[in-house]
Amino acid sequence: MNQRGDEGGLVQTGGLILSYSTIMVTEEGTVRTITLNRPERRNAMTPEMQMELIAAMQEAADTSCRVVVLRGAGDAFCSGLDLSALQAMQDKTVADYRADAERIATLFRTLYELPKPTIASVHGAAIAGGTCLATLCDFTLATPAAKFGYTEPRIGFVPALVSAYLALQIGDKRARDLLLSARLFDAQEAHRLGLVNEVLAPDQLAGRIQALYQTLQGNSGQSLAATKRLMAAQNKAWLDTAISEAMEANARARETADFREGIAAFLEKRPPRWTN
Repeated sequence: MNQRGDEGGLVQTGGLILSYSTIMVTEEGTVRTITLNRPERRNAMTPEMQMELIAAMQEAADTSCRVVVLRGAGDAFCSGLDLSALQAMQDKTVADYRADAERIATLFRTLYELPKPTIASVHGAAIAGGTCLATLCDFTLATPAAKFGYTEPRIGFVPALVSAYLALQIGDKRARDLLLSARLFDAQEAHRLGLVNEVLAPDQLAGRIQALYQTLQGNSGQSLAATKRLMAAQNKAWLDTAISEAMEANARARETADFREGIAAFLEKRPPRWTN
């Protein structure tokens, strides 16, 4: 069984010890839970958290766990990119922008192609990249209080990397609605769109997740892994092209005047003044 110390996250499996500071990894039986563990920041993502999530998922793929559960500590799942990361963007180079885009692309692709069934437990806000993390899981279970939204255009950014997966999941027309409006939407609408599998009362969420992973554990692990590999392979050519274009758009967007104005307006808590 994995253990966690009082400070940060600590996971031990098969003699390998990995220490985390922004996430917590625990294991009970054959179920591994990865918890975004920055509740004081509503689990907002930093580059460090993105790297730790990639490492934790890669490590889960190589262990005997049968199911991976992704959740957030505190009252949110993931509120998007952390304010400190937004501030740091103002001083980065073009090479830094491309490295950022590659890291985020790797995070989403690693989750999408993880050979173990994945379950997202969403009990609060899952915004921007947090929406993508939650809805890329094989099963997304949410409470009525959960909120979603691809809000990047509100700060002059392009929801580039999430767009590839969203169009694949719900189709071009519905994806355009969510991406261009940048509006927030609730769990019931996410369910109608097909981004959430079930909406459950808070006191039912844990029990439903347990029942679901018991069902999954009753199936052949080899068959489930082969099925996930097959589905990923069927979409590989399209995703390779879409993600390559998205990374380029992601990097270019960070060089624009609107992006600089959007970040400044966000930090200064004022309405942005967009260019024509």
